[in-house]
Amino acid sequence: MSHGSGGRQTHDLVQDLLLSRLGNKTLNRMEDSAVISPSPGSRIAMTTDSYVVQPLFFPGGDIGRLSVCGTVNDLATSGAVPQVLSLGLILEEGLEFDTLEEIVDSIARAAEEAGVLIATGDTKVINRGPGDGLYINTAGIGFIEDGIEISSYNGKPGDKVILTGPLGNHEIALMKARGLIPFETDIQSDVAPLNRYVKEVLERGGDISAIKDPTRGGLASALHEICGHSGCNVTIYEEQIPVDRNVKAVCELAGFDPLYLANEGKYIILCKPESSSLILDIFGSAGAVIGEVQERGDGKGELLMETRSGGLRRLGMLETTQLPRIC
Repeated sequence: MSHGSGGRQTHDLVQDLLLSRLGNKTLNRMEDSAVISPSPGSRIAMTTDSYVVQPLFFPGGDIGRLSVCGTVNDLATSGAVPQVLSLGLILEEGLEFDTLEEIVDSIARAAEEAGVLIATGDTKVINRGPGDGLYINTAGIGFIEDGIEISSYNGKPGDKVILTGPLGNHEIALMKARGLIPFETDIQSDVAPLNRYVKEVLERGGDISAIKDPTRGGLASALHEICGHSGCNVTIYEEQIPVDRNVKAVCELAGFDPLYLANEGKYIILCKPESSSLILDIFGSAGAVIGEVQERGDGKGELLMETRSGGLRRLGMLETTQLPRIC
């Protein structure tokens, strides 16, 4: 299960097994969306994702809304304007029609909110037992306008690091829904489409170097990838990282590190300092400048955090699935 956590073991699985056999110059970049040039002067972004979340409904969202928002948000990390999605439904024998109708209605609402079309799809039914009720696969395509160059390889010394909202709400909401947190909390998932915000930032002249979606593996794992891709150091400041009071309380009681919790409605954005105010204005007051990019001579890149006490902590990728403290 740790190979699906989005951390070190996921990274190793992809690098050692998949890329060694399937690798090419597009896939090897390992960005949230692939950028392809089908003809001179044109660029499209493409991404795909599979959703196996349990339970199907959770505080603040459901598997249908999640499938649309996750795919749209991955496309927008390249600066693309999402256009169309595919929808693959794997239905388990015994799934209630009322449940399926509610999820499909949620997909329709999320697609309208994001401004994308469900252009094609597929439906399969499997025997009762292995399917958890419903799995969803989506793929998405968007178009990138001339002059936009956003990539996790483009982080540059002097860039500010912005987190567009507080950490961990999605994963803690799911843990509560799964009964893994044995106390009351009203935390809601942050799942939301973010493409319209990115589009507005670019239309208003925001100078963005990189955007990363801190889903599985959380903030630290996503920033660690940016450091490796860009060959720069990133220093973040613990005091500046936004975490909702309820999420912080759960983390302290249960022993979770919010830096590694999954999010579904937040971006990490690297930008020129003069664009930080514009980005925070568009994404909302819950975001914050949490760090900056610094030069590194050897080009390997490293993620550091200045702690509240003034120390410096080196951060790596998530090593294994976080579990609640048991003693």
